[in-house]
Amino acid sequence: MKIKPLGDRVLVQRLEEKEVKKGDIIIPDTAREKPMEAKVVALGTGKVDDEGKKVPFEVKKGDRVLIGKYSGTEINVGDEEYLVIGQDDILAILE
Repeated sequence: MKIKPLGDRVLVQRLEEKEVKKGDIIIPDTAREKPMEAKVVALGTGKVDDEGKKVPFEVKKGDRVLIGKYSGTEINVGDEEYLVIGQDDILAILE
């Protein structure tokens, strides 16, 4: 199944943070915070401004981006978990 976002939405997949251990304390998966780093998987058709012109995306497929902690809508396709967010929810491009 392929997913194509509409409008100025972006399909991203959260990147797992590296596990950090301090001492003998192990934090269960349910208590961990959601990672804020993601990879752009697909782009929508783009935003249309007031004059009817398409505004190009600032990100491209494959970019590593920083997203808001609670932004977007989570979807599951098979065993993969994705997030559909608006381009405005992308905080930065990581280089």
